[in-house]
Amino acid sequence: MAASPHGLCEFIDASPSPFHACATVAERLRATGYREVAESDAWPATGRFFTVRAGSLIAWRTDADSRSVPFRIVGAHTDSPNLRVKQHPDRFVAGWQVVALQPYGGAWLNSWLDRDLGVSGRLSIRDGNTVEHRLVRIDDPILRVPQLAIHLAEDRKAVELNPQRHVNAVWGVGSGSLSFVGYVAEKAGVAADDVLGADLMTHDLTPSALVGARRELLSAPRLDNLATCYAGMEAFVAVEPTDHVPVLVLFDHEEVGSQSDHGAQSDLLLTVLERITLAEGGGREDFLRRLSGSMVASGDMAHATHPNYPERHEPSHLIEVNGGPVLKVQPNLRYATDGRTAAAFALACAQAGVPLQRYEHRADLPCGSTIGPMTAAGTGIPTVDVGAAQLAMHSAREIMGADDVGAYSAALQAFLSPA
Repeated sequence: MAASPHGLCEFIDASPSPFHACATVAERLRATGYREVAESDAWPATGRFFTVRAGSLIAWRTDADSRSVPFRIVGAHTDSPNLRVKQHPDRFVAGWQVVALQPYGGAWLNSWLDRDLGVSGRLSIRDGNTVEHRLVRIDDPILRVPQLAIHLAEDRKAVELNPQRHVNAVWGVGSGSLSFVGYVAEKAGVAADDVLGADLMTHDLTPSALVGARRELLSAPRLDNLATCYAGMEAFVAVEPTDHVPVLVLFDHEEVGSQSDHGAQSDLLLTVLERITLAEGGGREDFLRRLSGSMVASGDMAHATHPNYPERHEPSHLIEVNGGPVLKVQPNLRYATDGRTAAAFALACAQAGVPLQRYEHRADLPCGSTIGPMTAAGTGIPTVDVGAAQLAMHSAREIMGADDVGAYSAALQAFLSPA
């Protein structure tokens, strides 16, 4: 099944949290013959496998004669900016039942106001003397962060949102003893007293959709970066490896710096690549030699030129939606691309028969980053930063070109298996 706009909409709607994104990808991989292996297991030498660590996933495919074959890796991240539930969320303010929330990543806070919000994530619950981790998802409109009425604003100007005070959600009225974690536990079918830990976050309940007069645009939450997770997943399952071992890596925590046990700054990817080599009967020398010929495509979304703010973009670098994949370059290494890796991705686009766009950020604006530089530094593998064009990055609702879904995936597939 080739990547499609409708497929991306379904993928995003099924994946409100990083944990759900991994579960959605795992389901797709199982359907195409991949088997999950635990990190604590001994890994088989050849076959189709994936492993999951919390909100991160790595998948690979090896054949009988691939021990000395270099890796071709597509990377993305499963997390997106949002509002997350605090550890003690229950508040009673001015007659309202309030749930205390905290921004995660660089959430564009005003975009989260006056939206019907659900809750998703993971509960860690007591199971005898052990702990079980259970996904939870509530798609009922239980939370809403209300905007201040214009009549109450100073001089009727826009309100500057304080992340501590102004992004908490209302979910009821009265002074009852309603417990938010207890409510979530009940929905998950567990006793509130058995909840030992919770990783809960909000999500917009409006379904993803094709929009515009000709339905040539795709409106959805979490395009940054579930669009790449989806495009990379479909590229990975479709690839027929030749002289490279294809690998898909989806990291959590990119939006907050990747510094966790399963973020891009961890040793997760490097450890998995070495274990693949060891399982095939290779040694440390074989592993290091493989790395020297390997390459990573760090996929993350790119800024389309904004029609209302064209002056915020670098001149002569027009980036259009439905204009093809975007090669991202930043000489101060906010992106990992250099001439070698740019050439490799340009060849992949030519092989896939899709146009290539080249992006640079304005020199007088701070540039965001990706998993690319830290993956390159942590593994020593040359890396290229790429993406698909979108507007409203980090908003609760984002927009991209519908045609870019297939073009982006086709380029990543060609990168995984170069001609």
